[in-house]
Amino acid sequence: MFGASFPYVPGQAIIPSKINFIMMKKYIFKRQNIIIGYFVIMMILLTSCADVLSIDTCRAGTQYGFLGGLWHGIVAPFSFIASVFFDSIAMYAVNNNGGWYDFGFVLGAGILFGGGSRAGK
Repeated sequence: MFGASFPYVPGQAIIPSKINFIMMKKYIFKRQNIIIGYFVIMMILLTSCADVLSIDTCRAGTQYGFLGGLWHGIVAPFSFIASVFFDSIAMYAVNNNGGWYDFGFVLGAGILFGGGSRAGK
């Protein structure tokens, strides 16, 4: 009845083929991408309603340079957790001198999380 492509013998368990497994993985991957897409769209819609504050009062003080960025990168996870609970704490200094602060921030975050050494393992 099923021909040579499906050799089913009554009384035996049907073992899923490798093709069915691959198709199932593609379905799960496709479903996961749809869920991630909905999440990204919802986050964009929700953050587009955020209030914008003036940063002129923040820029009045001294500017942070490389060492300030390095320190802020090292303490970034802790300041993120604190910024969830307190509005007066920020992760990133607005009054920075540009590229050197950014480089220090990325380097500090890399030092804390192990940098590229974990990629080789």
